[in-house]
Amino acid sequence: MDVMPQQPPESVDSTKPPPDSPPGPPLEPAGTDPVPMDPAPPDPASTDPASMDPAPLDPASSAELPPLSLRTTLRRAAMGVVAGAVLVTGAVVAVPEDKKKSAPPPAPGPVSRALKASDMGYPASLSDLTALIGDRQQWVGTHPADAKSWALLGTAFVEWGQRSADEAYFGRAEEALKRSLNVEPGEKGNTAAWVGLATLANARHDFVLAKKWGETVRARQPKQWTVYPALIDAYNGLGDYKASRTAVERFAALRPGAAALLRTARMDRDRGWRENALAGAQDAADRATTAAQKAQCLHLLGQLAWERGEPEEAVTQYSAALRTDRDHYASFAGRAAALAALGRTDDAERDYKAALAGLPRPEYLLDLGELYESLGRDEDAQSQYAQLRETLARGDGQGVDNALLRGRFEAAHGDPAVAVNVLNAEWARQHRSAAMADALGWALHLSGDSSDALPYATRAVGAEKQIASYASHLGAIQQALKDYDPARRNLTEALRINPHFSPLEGPAAKEALDLLGGPSAGGPPGMAPAKP
Repeated sequence: MDVMPQQPPESVDSTKPPPDSPPGPPLEPAGTDPVPMDPAPPDPASTDPASMDPAPLDPASSAELPPLSLRTTLRRAAMGVVAGAVLVTGAVVAVPEDKKKSAPPPAPGPVSRALKASDMGYPASLSDLTALIGDRQQWVGTHPADAKSWALLGTAFVEWGQRSADEAYFGRAEEALKRSLNVEPGEKGNTAAWVGLATLANARHDFVLAKKWGETVRARQPKQWTVYPALIDAYNGLGDYKASRTAVERFAALRPGAAALLRTARMDRDRGWRENALAGAQDAADRATTAAQKAQCLHLLGQLAWERGEPEEAVTQYSAALRTDRDHYASFAGRAAALAALGRTDDAERDYKAALAGLPRPEYLLDLGELYESLGRDEDAQSQYAQLRETLARGDGQGVDNALLRGRFEAAHGDPAVAVNVLNAEWARQHRSAAMADALGWALHLSGDSSDALPYATRAVGAEKQIASYASHLGAIQQALKDYDPARRNLTEALRINPHFSPLEGPAAKEALDLLGGPSAGGPPGMAPAKP
């Protein structure tokens, strides 16, 4: 007997749309008045779940999808490509019944390219993804019985939500995926919708639910390669690295190519196998078939350079990613950190702002705030932190679990006791990644409980090798516990890996190591290094 995973949480309409910033679907033809963004009220006869085929889930009431924020309008440069593709944002909910037709093959162009990218397992360009969303919205508007198109639309909404940092699209994705399952239940072969729900759960950082959806698909279709990326992300979020490695190996066997090479390189990076990761990422970049995919590979090469303490090389790789795909905003943020390490703080500020303009992730707000704080620009730092709190609150309203980042922020810039409570709750939910262990250990230490912090910090360093911040945190905790030799070794290791790992914590680690007497001293703080 099959046991279905629990139903995902209901999406909640955003009551306060975020500020304007590009890009995002849908768009209106250039030179015309914008199409109203609020969808028309749905036709009860066409959207009432009771009037549709039985589904494995008890779907949500047919509430309107969240309105699109203004910042999700594509820049004018993309309008000529896709303006005709997107007509009405309400097409997802206001549709008549028609079970006799299926989607025709797309004409050559952006939609075809986006479908090919999806079939091959690599990201489409933002303009092609926009065209695909508009095309499928139009199609399901008159062919609501096409379960495959609903699933494709829902999965595309998830990708857009991630690549625009606009969580309102996650609610749209959930609605479309449920509609797909209403038309054709997963037990009858609609595993694409289940994979979409796993991807959506990962995007919301609900890794337990993502694992349930993914393992349901794998149990039925173990050779369905599309489920393995979702399983890899879920296992990583839960800290089950053995299962993640198995899923990576299975994915590579079923779907060899650049996407599998990139996943393998990331796995090797997390295990501390930096040379293997570097070779794999370069191989993936050489085999990439689209600009978006190649930019992903170059971004990983930039991360690897940054994490091994080579900011100049990191700038080179991130710049190459941006030359390949000007919309790869994560590379602006990565380059900003490397530029700050080189003392080019004005350029770093510029790149952080560019990243936030196109991809306003809360972690970039935190990074820019800490850069400002390191420069003594306290008012600017507090402004960033205030925006960070607002962004996290919006994510809460869309069902996104940002507990890890909230815990990190509260521990360092707010109330460490609050951070401990938030992160302890996540740990109880089985969210036990190395990042979560490190954050919880650091929060416990900053709240004054270094003894309880030690096991978590030790676990983080053991799970993911060569992460400077993890080693630094462990060293600081050991120093507080007067375990001086291990503290000295870990602080030395952190600064060896990357002396610029944080504009605030990097200098603090150097001061702590100086207090301990440097890497060669053998006594308590204040002792001079031993003479050779």
